[in-house]
Amino acid sequence: MSEQDYGFDTLAIHAGAQPDPATGARATPIYQTTAYVFDDADHAADLFALRSFGNIYTRIMNPTQAVLESKVAALEGGTAAVATASGHAAQLLVFHALLNPGDEFIATRQLYGGSINQFNHSFKSFGWKVAWADADDVSSIAAAVTDKTKAIFIESIANPGGRVNDIEAISEVAKKAGIPLIVDNTLATPWLCKPFDHGANIITHSLTKFIAGHGNSMGGIIVDGGNFDWGKDGKYPMLSEPNSSYNDIKLYETFGNIAFAITCRVLGLRDLGPAISPTNAFNILTGMETLSLRMERHCENTQKVAEWLEANDKVEYVNYAGLKSSPYYDLAQKYTPRGPGAVFTFGLKGGYEAGVKVVSGVNLLSHLANVGDTRSLIIHPASTTHSQLTPEQQSKAGAGPELVRLSIGIENVDDIIADLDQAIG
Repeated sequence: MSEQDYGFDTLAIHAGAQPDPATGARATPIYQTTAYVFDDADHAADLFALRSFGNIYTRIMNPTQAVLESKVAALEGGTAAVATASGHAAQLLVFHALLNPGDEFIATRQLYGGSINQFNHSFKSFGWKVAWADADDVSSIAAAVTDKTKAIFIESIANPGGRVNDIEAISEVAKKAGIPLIVDNTLATPWLCKPFDHGANIITHSLTKFIAGHGNSMGGIIVDGGNFDWGKDGKYPMLSEPNSSYNDIKLYETFGNIAFAITCRVLGLRDLGPAISPTNAFNILTGMETLSLRMERHCENTQKVAEWLEANDKVEYVNYAGLKSSPYYDLAQKYTPRGPGAVFTFGLKGGYEAGVKVVSGVNLLSHLANVGDTRSLIIHPASTTHSQLTPEQQSKAGAGPELVRLSIGIENVDDIIADLDQAIG
């Protein structure tokens, strides 16, 4: 039986992992080392010239990290993956491989506030320009395409609004333009959504969130779909043209359907350096083993909390695609049939002051800037994660003054509801 034939839960435990050859340890060890001894001079030369795969330096690759990468690639159905220090680092390496100064990419406005800031501000230092479009209006994405556009970036489930995006429709825009579609699958995880099945070419995650699942480790990852022709039209010279730092090797010609992952590793990690630590990789691997069990409980609890809030007379609206009242309900049935995740928002009739009151009044829920923990989490985006945006940008990002974001954990759901009830008052 090949690894490809195994089910999701089996892959989450076993993919990419073997007993340690030196000790027989069944759990993947933490290889806490910076560098690795070469067999001989020829072996070292082959590694540095990309003629052979292997470990050189932990900034580029590490055995603990390698198991994590193999496991996520298997769960997503990708050809290869590259782990990074954070989700933001993963995004940086993706665009570093795709863009030159003066190039553009399209992103939907319905994104995590940190990504909006990264795209609007930090990426300017690289000469990269973002064009914003509306995820609910696919024609606006098509209208934003120019001859300088090199990629489209979306989230499968948008943070914080919980919108479910029409990946297939957006992928058609990308295909017509001859550019890759990048999907941040953080809030869904591969247990709920498989973007490659719907036309995505690259997937990113903040592993810090649901995949790790316990709020104790930072990490990000890039998954290569192996389904894009990087040599066509000369749009992506880092992949298709001779690379002078590796004896003029052409990465796409040499590595084929894993070329994008290789590029992010040997040019991105090598030169920009946002490597994941072996300890964080180990912690994330441990969390992944219970991913499906946790996501099932997350979604079950979230549905009940969302239904309770929708019936509360102090709540103005609830944005959760699991509710039949949601405009994203049908998309959720298509893309996330097991449930549209555990992160959603609701609006209070008292506006900004009511939002601040609720996050200040909870006892069981934790008021902090994270999602995807086993614990239930709460935040008021307008005063925190989206506070650097203008009121207009907050509104477009789905983070208005009355809005509260929840990340529902795996506690007893009656206790979660009771805490929200007393905090809303």
